[in-house]
Amino acid sequence: MARPPRPPGHLRLAIAAAAFAFLLFSPAAAQADARTEAVVLIAFRDTLRGADGAPPAPLRTWGTPGPCRGNASAWHGVSCHGNGTVQGLQLERLGLAGEAPDISVLAVLPGLRALSLADNALTGAFPNVSALAVLKMLYLSRNRMSGVIPEGTFGPMRGLRKLYLSGNEFSGPVPGSITSPRLLELSLANNRFEGPLPDFSQPELRFVDVANNNLSGPIPAGLSRFNASMFEGNKLLCGKPLDVECDASGSPRSGMSTLMIIAIVIIILGVLLCAVGVAVGVVGSRRGARRRAPADQALGGGGDQTPSNPKLHTAPAVNIDNAAAAGASGGASAAGAGTSAAAGAGGGGKRARRDEHGRLVFIQEGRVRFEIEDLLRASAEVLGSGNFGSSYKATLCEGPAVVVKRFKDMNGVGREDFSEHMRRLGRLAHPNLLPLVAYLYKKEEKLLVTDYMVNGSLAQLLHGSRGSILDWGKRLRIIKGAARGLAHLYDELPMLTVPHGHLKSSNVLLDAAFDAVLSDYALVPVVTPSIAAQVMAAYKAPECSHGGGSGNNNKPSKKSDVWSLGILILEVLTGKFPANYLGGKGRLAGADLAAWVEAALAEERTAEVFDKDITGARGAEADMVRLLQVGLGCCDADVERRLELKAVIARIDEIPVPAETVVDVAESTTSLPSDS
Repeated sequence: MARPPRPPGHLRLAIAAAAFAFLLFSPAAAQADARTEAVVLIAFRDTLRGADGAPPAPLRTWGTPGPCRGNASAWHGVSCHGNGTVQGLQLERLGLAGEAPDISVLAVLPGLRALSLADNALTGAFPNVSALAVLKMLYLSRNRMSGVIPEGTFGPMRGLRKLYLSGNEFSGPVPGSITSPRLLELSLANNRFEGPLPDFSQPELRFVDVANNNLSGPIPAGLSRFNASMFEGNKLLCGKPLDVECDASGSPRSGMSTLMIIAIVIIILGVLLCAVGVAVGVVGSRRGARRRAPADQALGGGGDQTPSNPKLHTAPAVNIDNAAAAGASGGASAAGAGTSAAAGAGGGGKRARRDEHGRLVFIQEGRVRFEIEDLLRASAEVLGSGNFGSSYKATLCEGPAVVVKRFKDMNGVGREDFSEHMRRLGRLAHPNLLPLVAYLYKKEEKLLVTDYMVNGSLAQLLHGSRGSILDWGKRLRIIKGAARGLAHLYDELPMLTVPHGHLKSSNVLLDAAFDAVLSDYALVPVVTPSIAAQVMAAYKAPECSHGGGSGNNNKPSKKSDVWSLGILILEVLTGKFPANYLGGKGRLAGADLAAWVEAALAEERTAEVFDKDITGARGAEADMVRLLQVGLGCCDADVERRLELKAVIARIDEIPVPAETVVDVAESTTSLPSDS
């Protein structure tokens, strides 16, 4: 449906100003009903610009009747209080460009507590937030804003609890007003702040990251309890927790620390060993060069290093699925020491024919372009290995960090069909789907490049040491987001028998606000059928295995994805890893997590069902039971009786999200990347 023409820029700003004045001086301002909130938000929306110069597509759907229907959101990026007023705006990863918008017009929304414009391309000065005195959470990370933040900016925001400004170009001193009395979390990393740190004395402060700035002087006593990595990259800082003493003037004491001396000794030894190795290797390489035929190891180690024949070296991998089953939490952040690239060597030493067309193909407009050589130069971490292959985080010199995933078993179609399917996936745009940035096609294996999600996967948090971070509210929001992402795949890819195909907790990633972002979706058409049937989650549904429910034909369907969603719901509620319940014994032989839950309920062992980390949520017991019933309805072995996805979403949306969990980041300073 065609959109009406948009008014000129100056007129839109006038509309915003008029709406602001109307609400500010109207007798109804104190109540700010849905109609007036809609006026303000639409006026604010019309000041935002995407890559095409217009408001981003997801925001163009904003309209009547209003942003909230009770505590349920009717508009993209909007969250609501139980009384139907706007509680939060989460406008992340929308490609917003140009100068940061005037957010002071949002001050007339009395219930606004959270605002996020993170992961965009906004420029200009720090926006005026002083008018948002009741705002609790502000996220502006990973934009392109710059300049000095005025000293008194945060003075009126006495209730500010979470402030994330990392990954911009802010300069000058850190404003003293940033030390709000209720501050819980602060990230200023990867900017250009300079001068001393203000004193932080808040007893509840639990996370601070000021790494990679130009800060100087002693670290305040109130921050000395945090990890040293939160202060690295500031050469002129001193004092605890750094291994750098301060002199009488408050500057780093000259001389080398013990760690520096050890590091230098290690470097010298390494240089000597490398020199010996080079001397030996030169002789061997001259003898062997004449016997080696040119070869390309499909992202492996053979042949010359060229854009079409990169050498991507193997790094040790951690199996995410098995690590989660064992209760491990570090599988996603194992350091890739010695790894010089963002993808692993393939083929186990086999050599393949050189493919001159093996280059990265970008399918996202407005993204920073890079080549394989940039990935080779990037610092890399092994994120893990799953059923398809290994994943690596690559931190590029320019642009955000990306994840490179290597697929070994993706030979279901030829180059043209593969490329067309990747372009189809690249056109998908939804806040709960991980965007595909680029891909590389080679005969033996493929690379998919996506954005990096700072909080890892749901599996890592649920089954690792940080499970307590996921309270009831966060878990409910994660399920809501996963269901909406799946519904978007149903709507946009109706031709696929299994729109997702691999929905499980390790493929539910969590962004800076702990919202669900689905990955590894819609890959069934390009995966070797035998491999898909063996490893993909949807193929574990009862109808895909012998002895399944009525109507069993050993073939997946859209309801196989619903079954996967049901297992995910039960995993989130119970905290139990589904693979541990496959192939049970006795009367649960061949059962799954759903069968275990049903058995526990039948035997009135309800206390064993829910995860101990959420059973303390006061007043939420009935809502947990409601969600549990939805999960069991998704896991009915009889495909005909299994819930339809629309019914699942409708029932989930009826369950209210506790107010304190909206855009609520709970970072840890000891595990998983902390830049939010």
